[in-house]
Amino acid sequence: MKDSANHPHYRPARINCACGAIHDTFSTRGDHGVDICSNCHPFFTGKQKLMDTAGRIDRFNKKYANVGVAKTAEAKPTETK
Repeated sequence: MKDSANHPHYRPARINCACGAIHDTFSTRGDHGVDICSNCHPFFTGKQKLMDTAGRIDRFNKKYANVGVAKTAEAKPTETK
């Protein structure tokens, strides 16, 4: 029979979030903490802010409107001896 050392041992784990939420699950790592979870993440709470992409594009175009395409140096004919 194969050795069972190749399979990870999952044990109960408690994940503590910075917001104070505690999630009980199973993990090979054990107890650990996270900075953000589904209770405090803006996407899951509905407080997500959408970026104004049209304004960002206009600002980019305005910033680089005066910058022209780089002109290539004209090749000077080389003298042959």
